[in-house]
Amino acid sequence: MPHGGQRLDEVDERLLTLLRQDSRQPIAQLAKELGVSRGHLYSRIARLEEEGIVAGYTIRLGTEFSASRMRAHMMIKTLPRHRRDVESALVGIGHVQAVHAISGEYDIIAVLEAEGGAELNDIIDDIGQLDGIEKTTTLVLLATKLER
Repeated sequence: MPHGGQRLDEVDERLLTLLRQDSRQPIAQLAKELGVSRGHLYSRIARLEEEGIVAGYTIRLGTEFSASRMRAHMMIKTLPRHRRDVESALVGIGHVQAVHAISGEYDIIAVLEAEGGAELNDIIDDIGQLDGIEKTTTLVLLATKLER
């Protein structure tokens, strides 16, 4: 997998997989699983961070808590030449977890998260009122079958 002229080898790929599963694993455990020394692993992680392949570490919410939240994907079609303005407005809304530029009939997908249906409805209404939006379609996620 090329990245900025660099190729990731099998150890890098396996390391990224392990870090995605649990980025809090001790270095000694990761090194043992990968069959490399701790020093070598520290160097690899530092290189991946310096090259921007690893941009940070985060948390994954627990299944029970996640199940208590409502999530939706909102497809947004913008008026001509308003996509960037809409994207900027979406970034400022705390309940928007991600914003993706897409191809096709719609221009943007916004990933929304709320405590319940009423709050999600309010978020959808607020986004629909933003200047530059022509049309939206929202898909409420019913269950997550796989998330990496």
